[in-house]
Amino acid sequence: MEIIKLREDYIKLGQALKAAGLAESGVDAKYAIEDGLVSVNGETAHQRGKKLVDGDVVTYNGETIKITK
Repeated sequence: MEIIKLREDYIKLGQALKAAGLAESGVDAKYAIEDGLVSVNGETAHQRGKKLVDGDVVTYNGETIKITK
């Protein structure tokens, strides 16, 4: 499980995928999200700009990212 520590109040979903190394670029993150391959807190996410806050859990391609403050 990858842990991303927030510097601000939130991080956007596309940025989180890149920060965790699960997407090489914003374009890769965009297509993964648009294709319904990414879930946030167990629900499929469709917005690359979705704001993730402390406690959110992202799952993509068998990998998990936890967002912490």
